[in-house]
Amino acid sequence: MASKAKTILKISIPLILGIVLGWYSLSQISIPQLIQYFKKANYTWIGLGVFLGILSHLSRAYRWKFMIEPMGYKLKFPNSFMAVMAAYLVNYTIPRAGEISRATIVANYDNIPFEKGFGTIVAERMADMVVMLGIILIALVLEFEYIYHFFADKFNAFKIFIGVLAIIVLSIAFMLFIKRSHSKIASRIRKFVNGLIEGITSIFKMKQKWAFIFHTLFIWFMYVMMFYVTSFALDETANIPFATILIGFIAASFSIAATNGGVGSYPEAIVLAFLLFNLPEDPSRAFGWIIWTSQTAMIIVLGSLSFLF
Repeated sequence: MASKAKTILKISIPLILGIVLGWYSLSQISIPQLIQYFKKANYTWIGLGVFLGILSHLSRAYRWKFMIEPMGYKLKFPNSFMAVMAAYLVNYTIPRAGEISRATIVANYDNIPFEKGFGTIVAERMADMVVMLGIILIALVLEFEYIYHFFADKFNAFKIFIGVLAIIVLSIAFMLFIKRSHSKIASRIRKFVNGLIEGITSIFKMKQKWAFIFHTLFIWFMYVMMFYVTSFALDETANIPFATILIGFIAASFSIAATNGGVGSYPEAIVLAFLLFNLPEDPSRAFGWIIWTSQTAMIIVLGSLSFLF
């Protein structure tokens, strides 16, 4: 019974949060005003953004082959691509269910055992996590001065120093506790971290590790460029510095995990990120809806066709 309730909560909370955030976002900008932004948008840039998004998905599908084939199985590229697109579409209904459907599809069509296919997907996510952390680090370096002054204006230097020192001390204490503790939670965290390290190091044991690394970097480069070129669709967002775009991209990326496919949360995450740099709300919100709508439309079309085929 508790397990059933937990499952219901996992499904319902992101859905409810998405609806609430979607309602809030649309309450902050009138529908006619939002429609005007859509009408005056330059669809050449939006189309280019969609194209770059498709390239990233094609690369993801091709990258998967590098992890499947060493196990002795043949993954057909069309099946891989359609499994990836179908998975993205499923994620709009039940959070994280896409990974399960992706492994199930290739199990049915290419006879790849589900557990092995799913294991490679988890390893992929670990590689993606490393790249995402790298993007965050680059964004912090590029905008270090602005971020430093932003917090310095709100807190004095001594408080910032104490805060950073406290975080470091607490982090070290937490790691020592996890390392020595015999509790179930500590055991699960150790297992997760060990799995993360094993998954990352396994990449360097592949025969085609450099091809895998290239595609991983290419996927995320396309993600960033998709976000960047779409910003040119509106005059109000066309001149945003690239470092600021990176901050918006990071916020938007995390929002996808908060709700199903970023429903409602994606535009608001961009607004919050751009507000840090004193950018106006309405164009930021409109840009968020434009990029989310265009990418979602692409996933719905290609994901539906993938299910059909």
